[in-house]
Amino acid sequence: MLAPATKKSVAFHTLGCKLNFSETSTLARQLEAEGFEKKEFTDQADVYVINTCSVTDNADKECRMLVRRIQRRAPESLVVITGCYAQLKPKEIAEIPGVDLVLGAAEKFNIGQHLAELSKGDSTRISSCDIADVTGFNSSWSQGDRTRTFLKVQDGCDYSCSFCTIPMARGKSRSDEVARVVANAEQLAAEGVKEIVLTGVNLGDFGKGPHGDQDYPETFLDLVKALDAVQGISRYRISSIEPNLLTDEIIDYVAQSRAFMPHFHIPLQSGSDKILGLMRRRYKRQLYADRVARIKQLMPHCAIGVDVIVGFPGETDALFQETFDFLHSLDVSYLHVFTYSERANTKALDIQPVVPVAVRNERNKTLRNLSYMKLQYFTEQHRGQQRPVLFEGHEKGGMMEGYTDNYIRIQTPYRAEWANQIVDWAV
Repeated sequence: MLAPATKKSVAFHTLGCKLNFSETSTLARQLEAEGFEKKEFTDQADVYVINTCSVTDNADKECRMLVRRIQRRAPESLVVITGCYAQLKPKEIAEIPGVDLVLGAAEKFNIGQHLAELSKGDSTRISSCDIADVTGFNSSWSQGDRTRTFLKVQDGCDYSCSFCTIPMARGKSRSDEVARVVANAEQLAAEGVKEIVLTGVNLGDFGKGPHGDQDYPETFLDLVKALDAVQGISRYRISSIEPNLLTDEIIDYVAQSRAFMPHFHIPLQSGSDKILGLMRRRYKRQLYADRVARIKQLMPHCAIGVDVIVGFPGETDALFQETFDFLHSLDVSYLHVFTYSERANTKALDIQPVVPVAVRNERNKTLRNLSYMKLQYFTEQHRGQQRPVLFEGHEKGGMMEGYTDNYIRIQTPYRAEWANQIVDWAV
């Protein structure tokens, strides 16, 4: 058993999204407050915590690989797995040699209590639950990890996209209150944070209370307006927002706001209306095109990122070409391309025909090449312009990097006085 008076060390590794990073950082601060010493994941530690993703099969494989690595390096250390993979497949994880504790969605923030009751050599414990019982909301943010802070304001999802396991892993949509988010932002501002990235599973659905009801008469636009008034935070970014929830009012407000950056990330998933229907998405491609057009009309300099999935069941060569042509025609800046992978208990498993893996991979390459060209074109459009850059404090090979307001990456020789500072820069 871990004696509370004994200084134990803990190391964390995060797989997946910005939301996971915010939660990992919060768990680390929580354990540090309980007397643990935080170490790097490559160091020797008494406890290793892996916060998992399960969007793709690769995330599952990486989790298993990390556990094997810990077993070789530190066989006497405790290994804890939490996150989406832990919620979805706790028994599968418990069978991985070396895993001591599996924490589901409702238990991850009780990690200190579980560690106090755990000893190496005990049989693997699973502390999971029915996802329907996951109703609480835990405020989380990353801190001290990088210049930008990821602030969780929403969790869970009420959508039923046929490819997605997130509702099964994180439960119903629920969010924080505007007043609490503002208080968190004010605290971060007092600690010197310059940029906050708002994160969640379905951000545009903000306003549902901890039990998934419309408990708060608040909207995402209300949150945006309230945060814009927080002094000390120079920049906000919206990590991702569904096109059907990205209203004209949100776009119009961001276009004239003090601190919300001209940068949107809007999931598309497919440029074919037929595939969007099979995916059970809540819009058609014309709505997406309208959103992009409005953004560019009001903010010609705005960066727009796009999520897209290739190789979804039923995606013929012709339907993939529809997606390619649609993306090619859109004035967007970059793509995040995902290769479809089968996930247990999803409706997509019933859709035929299945696209061969080799074809999926080829389509991924095609869209990644398109993304490269889009980003090059977007960057060249701004060549020579003066834009504000927030530089990060990390030095790598004598260089530092930062991002313009519209998300163009800048690299320059390291200067300590520029760390966490906004500098006017000629792109």
